[in-house]
Amino acid sequence: MRIKAPKMKAMDKMSIIQALTQQHRTFASEIIQLDQPVFMRAPEGKWTAGQQLDHILRSTRPLRLAFHLPKPALKLLFGKANRPSRNYDAVVEKYLSKLEAGGVATGVFVPKPVHFEQKDRLALRLSRTIASLCKGLGRFDEKELDEYILPHPLLGKLTLREMLYFTLYHVEHHRQITRRNLESKQV
Repeated sequence: MRIKAPKMKAMDKMSIIQALTQQHRTFASEIIQLDQPVFMRAPEGKWTAGQQLDHILRSTRPLRLAFHLPKPALKLLFGKANRPSRNYDAVVEKYLSKLEAGGVATGVFVPKPVHFEQKDRLALRLSRTIASLCKGLGRFDEKELDEYILPHPLLGKLTLREMLYFTLYHVEHHRQITRRNLESKQV
């Protein structure tokens, strides 16, 4: 089932920072408000709310690190873009197409079991990770967001701006999945 993406206009750096902060805060807030039975509930074969939170944290930590690398190291490690950045809707469409083709989280992005007692600590770590990501993002100008690239495990090479668009959609995608899983009768 496709998670509907909110339509977004082109976003400048400040708009991205505000959206990253707000969307991750909303996601974590919804999860830390859950009581233990709900927090631990998941349909067969699906992630619990805690695992969704852990997955988002695991997904944002490498991005935070990348935004703190020296720019020459970014260029040396990953290169520079040979095309213009895609818009938000195009990044989301590519991601959804990959998911529909069977793409799933792998390796370090697959969450481990999460205990109820971990939820506040994980939410705090996510908040700190996003704050650090946004601080690192402040080092780049608008042009550089469209020049430098990073590898994405499912989407391939993305410009920094595209990776940020993905990150904005990704947290909303998992917020909606969490809501749907909690509403499911198949627990």
